[in-house]
Amino acid sequence: MNHSKSVNQYEKMTTWPIPKLVITLGIPTTISMLVTNIYNMADTYFVSELGNSASGAVGVVFGLMAIIQAFGFMFGHGAGSIIARKLGQKDAHSASVYASLSIAACLCVGTLLGVLGLIFIEPLMLLLGSTDTILPYAKEYGIYILIASPITMTSFALNNILRYEGKAFFAMIGLTIGGVLNMIGDPILIFGFDMGIAGAGLSTALSQVVGFIILISMFFRGKTASKLSVKFIKENPKGIFEIMATGFPSFCRQGLSSVSTMTLNDLAGELGGDPAVAAISIVNRITFFIFAVGLGIGQGFQPVASFNYGAGIYSRVKKAFYFTLGAGEVLLGVFVVVGLLFSNNLIGLFRDDPMVIQIGTLSLKLQLLSLFFHPLTICSNMLFQSIGENKKATFLSMLRSGILFLPILLILTHFFGLFGVQSAQAIADVLAFFISAPLVFSFLKNLTEDRPALK
Repeated sequence: MNHSKSVNQYEKMTTWPIPKLVITLGIPTTISMLVTNIYNMADTYFVSELGNSASGAVGVVFGLMAIIQAFGFMFGHGAGSIIARKLGQKDAHSASVYASLSIAACLCVGTLLGVLGLIFIEPLMLLLGSTDTILPYAKEYGIYILIASPITMTSFALNNILRYEGKAFFAMIGLTIGGVLNMIGDPILIFGFDMGIAGAGLSTALSQVVGFIILISMFFRGKTASKLSVKFIKENPKGIFEIMATGFPSFCRQGLSSVSTMTLNDLAGELGGDPAVAAISIVNRITFFIFAVGLGIGQGFQPVASFNYGAGIYSRVKKAFYFTLGAGEVLLGVFVVVGLLFSNNLIGLFRDDPMVIQIGTLSLKLQLLSLFFHPLTICSNMLFQSIGENKKATFLSMLRSGILFLPILLILTHFFGLFGVQSAQAIADVLAFFISAPLVFSFLKNLTEDRPALK
C-alpha cells in the first residue's frame, strides 16, 4: 500500500499541470504562514496592552525565535531538498535516512541552545537589542521560548520535510492548530491568569508542543514516504554534513535576519527609545504577514522544483518558476495596495501611541512598496536551494538581511538618524532584486533538456 502511495505521489509531482500543482502545494503552506503570523501579531497585540516596553520585548524575542528558526530551517530545508530529489529518483530508503538525521540534529541542537540561553538569558536579551526598560519583559517572555526551543526547532524541520514530500496539507494541520491554540491562550494566560508577558511566552511554548505532536505523528502513522528511525541515523551519520550544506542558505537567511533584528532594535532604541523599538517591531510583523503570502506560494514551488529536478524533468522546473513568480507578484500586489491605503490605521491597531504611529507609518509604507521586488528574489533563492545549487542559494540568501541590509542600515543611520532605521530594509530589498535577476535568468536559459524519465 505504501508503495502504491509513493507511485501516486511520484505521478502527481511529475505529471500534474504546473499551476494546479504549485497552487495545491502552496495554498496549505500560505495558510500555515498566515496563521503563524496571525498568532505572532496576536502576541504583539495583546502584549501591547501592557505598554511600550512590553511591545518592544516582543520585537527583541523575535530575534531569538529567528535564531531557533534558522537552525530548524537549515536542517528542515536541507533534508527536505535532498529528500524530494531522492523521491524523484524513487529512492525512499535514502529519503528516510536524511529525514531521521535531520530530526535527531534538531533535538540535540535545540536542547543545547535552550540550556545555554537560559544560563545566559540576561546578556542574550541585551545582545538581541533590549534596552534597560525592556529587559525585564524580554527575560520573562524569552524563558518560555528557550524552554520550548528543542520542540520548536524540530517542528520547523518536520514541517519542511512534509512540504518537500508534497504533503503540504499535513504540514498545515500541525502549524494551524498550534497557532489557533496560541491565539486562544494569549488573552487567557496574559489577562485571565494575570501572568502578563510571561503568559504570552507560555502560550507560545504550549502551542509549539501541540504542533510538534501533530507533525511528528504523520511520520509514525504512515502518511509520509520517508520514515523516522534511530537505525537510519546509524547508516549514514556523515549525511548530516550534506544536510547542513544544502540547508546553509536557510541558516544564513534566518541567522542574518536575527542579527539584523538585533542591530535594528539597538539603533531604534538609541535613536528613538522604546516607541521606536515598538514601532519597528509592529512594522516587521505586519510586513512579514504580507510577505508570507509570497513566501507560502514560493514554498509550494520548492517541492515541485526539487522533485522534478531529481526526476530530470527540467522543463517543469522552468514552468514552475515562471508561474510562481507571476502568482507572487499578483498576490503581493493586492496586499500592498490595501496596506498602503490603511497604513496609519494598521499601526494604530497595535499601539495607540502618537510616536509609535508616526515612526511606524513611514517605515511601513516604504517596506510595502519594496514588496513588489520580493517575488523574484524569493523564487531565485528557493530554486537554487531546491536543486542543490548551494553556493548561489547561500549568496542570494545573505543579500536581503546581511550583505546589503547591514551596511545600508549603518550608513543611513549615521547620516540620517532614525530615517535610516525606517528605510534601510526597503532599499536593501530593491537592490537584492537587481542582483538576483541576472543570476537566475542566466541559469534558467542554460538549463539542459529533459533527461529520460526513470522507469
